[in-house]
Amino acid sequence: MAPAEAFGRRIRRLRGQLTQGELALRAGISRGFLARIERGLQDPTLTTIEKLAKALHLKAGQLFEDKPSPGRRSRSP
Repeated sequence: MAPAEAFGRRIRRLRGQLTQGELALRAGISRGFLARIERGLQDPTLTTIEKLAKALHLKAGQLFEDKPSPGRRSRSP
């Protein structure tokens, strides 16, 4: 599986009950752009990755973990 496809699947899994439109709105990106990310057709920028992480209440690095928990909040240092 290509890295972009794997990342997209993680985003889809992490958004849980949120629709694409809801997550896109929270992240400040278009629903179409999110759909392309989830299908592995678009490589998000670091800025977009940060926006998605914030919208999901995660740190950006957690989007790349094999099994991050949806909605798990990271501890502050």
